[in-house]
Amino acid sequence: MVSHPFQFAHIAIEGPIGVGKTTLARKLADRLQASLVLENIDDNPFIQWYYEDPARHALSVQLSFLFSRLRQWQELSQQELFHQGRVISDYLFAKDRLFATITLTDAELALYDKVAHSVACDLPKPDLVIYLQAGLDSIMKRIRRRGRSFERNLDESYLQRVIAAYDRFFFHYDETPLLIVQTDRMNFAEDPAAIDSLIRRIASMRGFIEFWADLS
Repeated sequence: MVSHPFQFAHIAIEGPIGVGKTTLARKLADRLQASLVLENIDDNPFIQWYYEDPARHALSVQLSFLFSRLRQWQELSQQELFHQGRVISDYLFAKDRLFATITLTDAELALYDKVAHSVACDLPKPDLVIYLQAGLDSIMKRIRRRGRSFERNLDESYLQRVIAAYDRFFFHYDETPLLIVQTDRMNFAEDPAAIDSLIRRIASMRGFIEFWADLS
């Protein structure tokens, strides 16, 4: 068991579709005895329709995600979960607009922004964001491995746009401490030593933005 003397109480894990956010969140929460907060992707009634006809269902899927995530975080805030101990989440609330910029037309994005602004409220910010990076080939392999039916026909050009949007977002990100982790050569799902190494890397953070890759 690796000691974890770092003081980040709320850690959010982010990255493109299929990069391994939820797997890592579960592993870290278990290792650190933390509460686990997961986004409810499978509960979105429009997600499968979106992958079948993106142009028609993009706005519906984005608004559904917006309200679902907002409701989840409001309920967690009312429960004071973020003041009761360590919390690991597999998403950052800001990701919702990130995807909106990819999926929506300019007119739809303007409407989305109006709706988001009207329902916006103070939400707890994480103490640390871990941004998982991986190349397109690695992500495609991980998506195929997990076997979600609605992801079987994911277009590689769409995934490449998602990866690029995440890179742009975190290039300018300055709201919280950030650890960028290159995961092409890491297997958090099956390698306990990788989790131990990550915990040690988090504990050693001294800068506001740092980068880590396993080059062994």
